[in-house]
Amino acid sequence: MGKFCVATDSGCDLPAAFCREKGIHACPMRYSITGTEYLDRMDPELGRAFYDRMRNGEVPTTSQMTPFEFINFWSELLEQSQLPIVHIAMGSGISGTYANAVIAKDMFLENHPNAQIYLCDSTLASIGYGMLCVIAAEARDAGKTPEECLEELERRKAFINTYYTTNDLKYLHRSGRVSTAGIIVATALNINPILNLDLEGHLIVREKIRGRKHALERIYQIVGERVIEARRQTVYICHSDCAPEEVQCFSDTLIERFGFQGSFINYIGPTIGSHSGPGLIAAFFEGQKRFM
Repeated sequence: MGKFCVATDSGCDLPAAFCREKGIHACPMRYSITGTEYLDRMDPELGRAFYDRMRNGEVPTTSQMTPFEFINFWSELLEQSQLPIVHIAMGSGISGTYANAVIAKDMFLENHPNAQIYLCDSTLASIGYGMLCVIAAEARDAGKTPEECLEELERRKAFINTYYTTNDLKYLHRSGRVSTAGIIVATALNINPILNLDLEGHLIVREKIRGRKHALERIYQIVGERVIEARRQTVYICHSDCAPEEVQCFSDTLIERFGFQGSFINYIGPTIGSHSGPGLIAAFFEGQKRFM
């Protein structure tokens, strides 16, 4: 499938079957619930059960990929193909995974001096860096070199926009994004924050909107203000077990209002969902350069 391997991790929130079809190699990350460790298998069918456990009070925890996990993962890829590897990592603004990848690369090359590892700090989360994986696979299939692919990823990543909202703030509170006082007030006032990632990939609360319906409408407004050439792209949507009819309406509205070619919809997996909790919905698209 071209001149290099496209590699990433399960936080990209692309379904495993889709990754196999596109030749994207995603290392499953680990998470734990009530003392039992699991691998994020990137299976949308498991999404509802995972979020039901969170609704029932169970608190999952996650582990970023260690340098040794990177080394084992890349070793397997090298044994399979002997091709260069372009690895797209979860954004360094929200995870230490990319930093571990940098450490792992130096260690890996000591034992595999002829290997070629190209790292991309996506500055994105969830299906945002899943989009970069798709871009990389398309570049590979078009015959581009690893260097050309990495250059394209670095150029385009700042223009991938993402806007989220959620109606349950306790998970953001748990992750330190909302204060205790803030969550009490926000819950009483039915606040649904609008969040996005800045240019370096930090999660930012941009606006506080009263009511879920108004928050979704505000996301539509923002997409309209920031999207570039919607008719030439797919809008990517991911959610943490929102009602199917809400997700479909969200998709239909984005397509009808702005003319996207279509939508790609998937669950937010345990790697990201452990921190976002149930009820979050997000739109990802290419548009104006992200804010600082």
